[in-house]
Amino acid sequence: MAGIVIGALSGTAAAQTPPAPAPVKAAPVKPKPAAPDPAFEAARTAFEALPEAERKGLQDALVWTGAYNSVVSGAFGRRSYEALQAYAARKGTSGMPDAAARAALLQEGAAARKAAGFAVKPDAASGAVLGVPERILPKRTAQPGGTRWQSADGRITLETKSFSPGETGLEAVFARVTAPTPERRVTYKLLRPDFLVVTAETATGKSYIRYAAGEAGLRGVTLGYDKALAGEVDRLAIAIANSFVPFPDAVPAAASGPVAAAPAPGALSAPAPLPAPVRRAPIATGLIVAPGRVLTAAAALAGCRSPTVAGLPARVVPGSGTDLVLLESASLAGRTPVIPALRAGALAAGEGLVVLGAEAEGVAVAPGEAGAAGARITAPLQPGAGGAPVLDRSGALAGLVAAFPSAPRLVAGVVPPASYALVPAGTVAAFLGQAGLAPPAAAPATGAGTLGAAAASLSGAVVAVTCRP
Repeated sequence: MAGIVIGALSGTAAAQTPPAPAPVKAAPVKPKPAAPDPAFEAARTAFEALPEAERKGLQDALVWTGAYNSVVSGAFGRRSYEALQAYAARKGTSGMPDAAARAALLQEGAAARKAAGFAVKPDAASGAVLGVPERILPKRTAQPGGTRWQSADGRITLETKSFSPGETGLEAVFARVTAPTPERRVTYKLLRPDFLVVTAETATGKSYIRYAAGEAGLRGVTLGYDKALAGEVDRLAIAIANSFVPFPDAVPAAASGPVAAAPAPGALSAPAPLPAPVRRAPIATGLIVAPGRVLTAAAALAGCRSPTVAGLPARVVPGSGTDLVLLESASLAGRTPVIPALRAGALAAGEGLVVLGAEAEGVAVAPGEAGAAGARITAPLQPGAGGAPVLDRSGALAGLVAAFPSAPRLVAGVVPPASYALVPAGTVAAFLGQAGLAPPAAAPATGAGTLGAAAASLSGAVVAVTCRP
């Protein structure tokens, strides 16, 4: 933000000038739903008509051909669509591949897997199952609680590691692998109750770390490699991440509820368990700024006609504009609203910031830094971060994330740091003032405090905004 200052009429000007009549407010501009993409919908219909095994096989083949960098799940989304389009364009065609083209794609993927010697096998030392490119990593040695594979020249290393129950915890491992050092920069970090993902870089290398927690303890995998090899090894990282099963003996949980064991022959079947509530992924992040009212970015709600907050319907408050909107919902009863002090003055390029993005499980805190122009932030955000509050070290609100792309770039299943536009603090101040919600006095850019303390001051007022189909 270049030179953003929150202004007000001086006392002298107010005395000399009679109050102007209140402007006539135009009808609120509601975001128009995005028009369906006929090509995308046609590809979705054709893809979802295929057997699940073929859908997953095509995604896996696209990973190996370098066109797909997301999770191999068989579900169709924008990343699958773009990967199929890229593959078709490389072959001089367009649209969803027909049966012959799909067969050729599967063969091409299988050939790439074979060339790498990629084999998905149990690792007895750690108890996990994972894919190892054995031709690329022929050197294999045992290590405590796991196995190490390396390339002949030592420029690529893959390791598994396990810890017995009670030996350590995810939080301790997370603290260790994210500890700052002069030589190593963490580029992405995510900690959940049952898993963690961390990526990092040095001047010459890159790494991908994933650990999971279960009844058998902790099990993880680490891939480190020379940056000069990233063009080839990045896709290996995706394939390894997709193949990693930390607890293959555990009974998986279905999306709709617990999995019931199959009855013995001739036995009476038990009643089916009640389905678990559907947990929709957030499309935006909101900040509770008044009883029952949530502030978020208008662009983050584009295409959503029926927003919800905490699972209950929410309506757009009249007077909302093109940059920001207020949502009203009865689900916020008892939640304490917070309007933070707003940032006064421009952000300095590289200044440390923190983003509070809502997720289905809670609030994700992402560190970031201001862009060169001061109107953008670079941070490793997750889907649903549109509308997320951005704070400086003093806890002042520097703005809201304007929007999150519908098809973010993924590397090994995670979103790397990227640049996002901000709705600046000045715009937030003007909008809240028009809504009768006067923000506190502008906070000077002191730079005091920590990002963690700044995030803690606001996290209780951050909520997820979802959309009913």
